[in-house]
Amino acid sequence: MSRSFPFTRRHFLAGSAVGAAALWLPDYWQPGVLAQELTRTPAQTEGPFYPDKLPLDTDNDLIVINDKLTPAVGTISHLTGKILSASGEPLRNVVVEIWQCDNNGAYLHSGSDNGKKRDGNFQGFGRFLTGSSGEYYFRTIRPVAYPGRTPHIHFMIKKGDKELLTTQLYVKDDPGNEKDGIYKSVRDQKLRDAITADFAPMKNSKIGELAANFNLVLGVTPESK
Repeated sequence: MSRSFPFTRRHFLAGSAVGAAALWLPDYWQPGVLAQELTRTPAQTEGPFYPDKLPLDTDNDLIVINDKLTPAVGTISHLTGKILSASGEPLRNVVVEIWQCDNNGAYLHSGSDNGKKRDGNFQGFGRFLTGSSGEYYFRTIRPVAYPGRTPHIHFMIKKGDKELLTTQLYVKDDPGNEKDGIYKSVRDQKLRDAITADFAPMKNSKIGELAANFNLVLGVTPESK
């Protein structure tokens, strides 16, 4: 399936929600991180549910589609991070794609189990083009479990037509993690930590929003950015 789609980028969502999310930036956003301290993000399977038909709206806000007034069902989560090279340098102008099931466990895919119950207000897929510091941002929902899988979000990092990394993000301390075969296939604890993030309550949020930080370290050199 061709994935050379036209890329459209919505700027960071305006307003206090994003301002609050920025307060959750982790240590790796600060200068001085040593390259030898970075752990490369392990690759994981793409899975069968990369959208076989993309939505008309492919921006970084998965909660609201285009100009609809009704938001998606689920716990709103602000997902931030950086894309870094093997030497710890930020990678700019790379495309970050995410996709995940909705709050009912249905993907934006014709073969998704539970497709008849899919939340039509959840975008299910989003893209972001990194800036000079390698940052990305998505507003989405906290991932949920479905039969056979623990909560997770799929990630694909691309530069032009080249796929640089495909992996999955898991929720820290979720009880389903240790029962998930794909998560358990990563046996090294340091590598597990590299694909796990804490979805923590956002300070001062009046609607129970969460914030998670997840940086990805790619096995590429600065010259190949």
